Amino acid sequence: MNLKQLEYFVAIAEEGQITAAARRLHISQPPLSYELAQLERELDTQLVRRGPRGVTLTEAGRLLYERAGRILAMATATAREVSSVGKGLTGTLSIATCGSVAGLVPSARLGELAAHHPHVTLEIHEGDVPSVIDLVKGGIVEVGIVRTPFPTAELRCRYAPAEPLVAVMPPALERGDEMTVSLDQLADAPLICDRRGALVLPDETAPFCLTEDDRTTCAAAAAGLGIGLVPQTLLTVCDTGSCFIKTVTEKSLETRAAVIWKAGRALSPLAERAVSLLGKLR
Repeated sequence: MNLKQLEYFVAIAEEGQITAAARRLHISQPPLSYELAQLERELDTQLVRRGPRGVTLTEAGRLLYERAGRILAMATATAREVSSVGKGLTGTLSIATCGSVAGLVPSARLGELAAHHPHVTLEIHEGDVPSVIDLVKGGIVEVGIVRTPFPTAELRCRYAPAEPLVAVMPPALERGDEMTVSLDQLADAPLICDRRGALVLPDETAPFCLTEDDRTTCAAAAAGLGIGLVPQTLLTVCDTGSCFIKTVTEKSLETRAAVIWKAGRALSPLAERAVSLLGKLR
């Protein structure tokens, strides 16, 4: 089993037809069919079921498709990283970020990297915190930016200063004092937050709406759905409309953004420079 066979198999799986996959790969159909047959013989299992309208994956085929995507991404990342090490501060920097750090990354500091090193290109992956950590641990990206709480096993971390949680309040749901609000004052309000944020809330303060991204939380609050709870820096990239913005007084709900990379992995010169520039994300 080689990378070319995996690339061919991924194309077949995604296109659902050998003819369409051949067009995508810019090859003719016979060699593609041959490579698929060779792969099935080598693995001693059927990977696809052929039908009049195309092919469907068997259970073994679905497993291979999932693994093949990771293997191909790792191969690409490895080639890019080795090239970057060989060339110094040139090449592609691949980073991953979660939605709740959108107010911090991308940042002017990454712009500084691009300005001082014109031969550097950036590749930014986005996902939730577990996805970003998986990309870092899997070697697909060298650097990730996430927000607490998150598991730190197998990671090295550089943390930003703590920042408060803020409540994004539609006018009809306003609570609290002029600038602040406590959880007690929010007890009877419909709360909205992302799944990560829900982990730090007390059991008696369960939100009625969970989101995957803090930007969606802000949008929902701006639409009047409820009171959104988001990190303060997120407000720089979100339109909160006529909502009131008040700081949540509980210090225990403060969060920190963090730059992460895989423990025991030597960073490329480009990634080291990025970590240095990002610093504490402020």
